[in-house]
Amino acid sequence: MKNINELLLIKPSKRFIVIVNGATILLLIPLISMQFTNQVNWSFFDFLIVAILLFSTGLALNFILNKVHNVRKRIALVVILFAILLLIWAELAVGIFGTPFAGN
Repeated sequence: MKNINELLLIKPSKRFIVIVNGATILLLIPLISMQFTNQVNWSFFDFLIVAILLFSTGLALNFILNKVHNVRKRIALVVILFAILLLIWAELAVGIFGTPFAGN
């Protein structure tokens, strides 16, 4: 019997697997920290939001690296992508822009 990837004709690239594993490892850091200290106190909703943020950034990164062949454009798009990630993360954590989505 064929496995599910062969049936769906999906063959994830090594880069995609590395990106997904990297995002998963980043999500494990606060989960493990919560076991040892009370200073890290994430809810399920926090993990869900960060998972969506990390996996969508990883998918966008994979898309950029697969589709953009000009090195300068690729570097510019990756820098913009990570700047957006950091700005959203900072807004959700401490509210640097004062939006209703701020953490405090």
